[in-house]
Amino acid sequence: MTSKHTGVFVAAAVIGCWFTLLYFLLQWDFSWSNPLVYVLILLQMHLYTGLFITAHDAMHSTISSNKKTNNFIGYLSVFLYAGFFYNRLYAKHHQHHRHVHTIDDPDYADKGFWKWYFRFMLNYVTVTQLIIMAAAYNIMKIWIAEPNLLLFWVLPSLLSTFQLFYFGTYLPHKGDHDNEYQSRTQKKNHFLAFISCYFFGYHLEHHQKPYLPWWKLHKTKA
Repeated sequence: MTSKHTGVFVAAAVIGCWFTLLYFLLQWDFSWSNPLVYVLILLQMHLYTGLFITAHDAMHSTISSNKKTNNFIGYLSVFLYAGFFYNRLYAKHHQHHRHVHTIDDPDYADKGFWKWYFRFMLNYVTVTQLIIMAAAYNIMKIWIAEPNLLLFWVLPSLLSTFQLFYFGTYLPHKGDHDNEYQSRTQKKNHFLAFISCYFFGYHLEHHQKPYLPWWKLHKTKA
């Protein structure tokens, strides 16, 4: 039986892993020849994606039945991800669910990968957010070496946007579909589904049951 607090524990684990690894990486006296550097960049990218997926779960009220707790975790996760504001993303995400694959869908563009990606990003990135991130970067570089900041704070976050977009938006929604949710789903493979985008390749299932958190989504796969 799943505890009513499991969602909070899962969210805390994702945030805790992200913070712990970032703390280590920002202080690491690394060597460019060390292959572990590149493995840890990918791991940190995946944890950044986990932050955003955690905020996404909050948008569907699946982290906690306590609204204040649920929304606090959503605000925290998305702000740590890249200085985003939860309420803005909340409104746009639910607009996506209401108007999926239409002109009113902020996540959809009937264009090639790059045009769609940049439209997707422009729908969410704001001037205020860029100012926050620039200020954070310039404050942190007082104490942290810039190569560490660029390689382990900036780069994984940017790579994560491609991971989220490609596996969570582009592949599921491109082209024509034969269902009311205008979504497709990847073949059943829980390992690949998790490492690619926290099971959000099972995207039709998410639209069918948006009340399920990411860590339960694989259970809906036939």
